Amino acid sequence: MVRILSVLMFLLVSVSAFAGEVRLGALFAETGPASYLGHPEKLTAEMLVAEINAAGGINGDKVVLVTYDTQGDEQRTINYFKRLVTKDKVFAVIGPTTTGSSLAVKDLADKFKTPLISCAASAAIVTPVNKYVFKTPQSDIHAAETIFKYMKSKGMKKAALITAQNGFGVTGRDALIEGAKVQGIEIVADEKFGDKDKDMTSQLSKLKSASPDAVICWGVGPAPAIVAKNAKDLGITNLFMSHGVASMKFIELAGTSADGLKLPAGRLIVADRLADNDPFKPVLMKYKQDYEGKFNMPVSAFGGHAYDAFYLFKLAYEKSGANTDKFTAALAGIKGFKGTAGEFNMTEKDHNGLSSDAFIMVEIRDGKFEIAK
Repeated sequence: MVRILSVLMFLLVSVSAFAGEVRLGALFAETGPASYLGHPEKLTAEMLVAEINAAGGINGDKVVLVTYDTQGDEQRTINYFKRLVTKDKVFAVIGPTTTGSSLAVKDLADKFKTPLISCAASAAIVTPVNKYVFKTPQSDIHAAETIFKYMKSKGMKKAALITAQNGFGVTGRDALIEGAKVQGIEIVADEKFGDKDKDMTSQLSKLKSASPDAVICWGVGPAPAIVAKNAKDLGITNLFMSHGVASMKFIELAGTSADGLKLPAGRLIVADRLADNDPFKPVLMKYKQDYEGKFNMPVSAFGGHAYDAFYLFKLAYEKSGANTDKFTAALAGIKGFKGTAGEFNMTEKDHNGLSSDAFIMVEIRDGKFEIAK
């Protein structure tokens, strides 16, 4: 009897520890071609929710995380978003993982008046501004700007493009073409590839024949690793990648072909090489150590996008409580938040809040990300 009463008292204390609950949806590509983006996002969200709940929740409310695996498929994302809103009754959603999936549900966020904090990069996700849609990764327009400025600093004036035929690749190509005009870079060749293509030698051979100073590949998933291998076989040097490959998984897939590649990325993947007085180092190192200590795998920029999305949610919910209009206003008013991607300064007209300063150029050397020289 005493044991039963003890259990009941424990349960009562556990239940009463929270004033209420807030249901948070999450849409990540945990499996499929974009899994090396989505899997660390899911792990990060689960880790942070557990930490916050252990500390008493947000405003005393327990965070209930409801996740679905989109597999990077746009129709699955649409279906799961509707399910989160209509059946699971979530207050807000973090994710999706990819640009295409995020664009697929952008209008649904507005229709259902459900805040969405995307973990995908394209500026098109938040342009034009939608009251309910935000995103955490640095934008493709800033990635393109960072690459071209670096090229110019090395005396490179001509670029050839090879971009994926998906949402990320299409908007990235647009950013590259527009950015080249602004930075005075000549685009001398322009090819495309599919997510599931197994060989890009033909496209790369055409690019090489145009004699560019640099080749820029824009994509996510396994395909850019194939581009890297094919480029090495063809003797192409000065291959640049997008921020879509800022993960040790890419290096694992590309093998030694990754060495020498350069790309724009957030500071997270080189956190331990930053100067001790770097203002971002404390938050980056804590997340890195927490994640790697818990999951025994390298941290990635993509998990960082979920980190930023969750903390933006937390900061806004602390001010708004369960009032959607107040929540979106609070999100749009966040200033000076140092996340893994950079410093977020949101406005009513800017639902990303990052500038090109959020990127640095990194280089892969001996199978590791290093700050580019």
